[in-house]
Amino acid sequence: MLSVFTLGVFATASLISNGERNIFTYSQFKLTSETVLASCECGYSVNSTTDEKHAVFTDLHETDFLHISDLNTPTGWRPQDYKVSPRDARGPYGKSFSIANVIPNPMKNNYDWAGESARGGDAGLQLWVRSKVQTVNVGSAELAGDRQDMLYGSFRVAMKMSRYSGTCGAFFWYSTDTQEIDMEFLSKEFSDDKNTVNYVLQTPESAAMGFDASRTPYFKPLPLRFRPDQAFHEYRFDWTPHKVSFYVDGNWQYDMNQGVPSSPGHLVLNHWSNGDGNWSAGPPELSTIMTISYVKAYFNSSSSDRQIVYQKSCPVVDSSKICRIPTLSATPDNTGPNANDTAHTYFFTQDRGELGNDDHAPNQIVYDSSAVGVRWLSQKATGSLPNTVVTLIATAMYFVILV
Repeated sequence: MLSVFTLGVFATASLISNGERNIFTYSQFKLTSETVLASCECGYSVNSTTDEKHAVFTDLHETDFLHISDLNTPTGWRPQDYKVSPRDARGPYGKSFSIANVIPNPMKNNYDWAGESARGGDAGLQLWVRSKVQTVNVGSAELAGDRQDMLYGSFRVAMKMSRYSGTCGAFFWYSTDTQEIDMEFLSKEFSDDKNTVNYVLQTPESAAMGFDASRTPYFKPLPLRFRPDQAFHEYRFDWTPHKVSFYVDGNWQYDMNQGVPSSPGHLVLNHWSNGDGNWSAGPPELSTIMTISYVKAYFNSSSSDRQIVYQKSCPVVDSSKICRIPTLSATPDNTGPNANDTAHTYFFTQDRGELGNDDHAPNQIVYDSSAVGVRWLSQKATGSLPNTVVTLIATAMYFVILV
């Protein structure tokens, strides 16, 4: 439990510095409206800690794009602005990633999770691919995560793909060109008869093949039971030291046990076209969007600063202070009679408990996005971090349980 009272803070700091866990109870400390409880100090678990197969991660980064109206506020994400020549893009056209193609479209009513959006159409973050070629480049969109220190974790996105053929939409983790985990969607592969997701690990082997991962063992296209351009679905990958597991709507699809990355990196979302008939095809006949509802990342940090914060927050591992990450029980659908329920998924960063004073993201880097319950970048309670995210180097991760 954390308290805003000076006495409470000093008492907590004193006990933690002696290597002991301090939990105030009603008999020790009278709870007031200014007292803040804390949960999840020892991390976030995929599956229950009593489950034979589970993993615990120390950090989180959750983003609710249904309620973000301005990417100029700190969200932990940065729209990208750069060009890739046709030669480097390996296609007839290059790619022109522009900030103007990354457009927030929040719910019109901040307390709704489905219904009317500010700009019309589906609420969420829009990543546009333009139909008109700019000289030799196709207008595209990319969003990169600020956290460069992600080393193993569970990464989830809810999104609705492009309705027009000729684009590639992707959710991926990136460290280097040979250390990358991809989930890629080609809109030319969407139809009433057949729909596909492509799982990819970029490795030294794919580099040797001119970055054509389809010529390596680390490329796996799998069928989907739905059209990804007609509704929101959750796509997820869990990355541990010896395996990458892929999921759709909470259901396991495939494992890759070789070529697993081992360096820290960051998350990326992009939507692009370069006219390559063997991959993205296109450009699309009309400008088209990929819409993001949320991203939820639970991971270990390679940053020694973050590891120290975790050690102070959880000096003795206590399974009662490890929070299980909910598995999606239904598609995050924003249509239908129960849309406000199905589109409203759980966020630790928005959970303040029944009394509004229970913090489920203690000591986490949490960003303000104008969303309900999401706050400005802060380092709460124990430890300290600079106000800006710095370039991080790889160090041994502090804590992961993998059975």
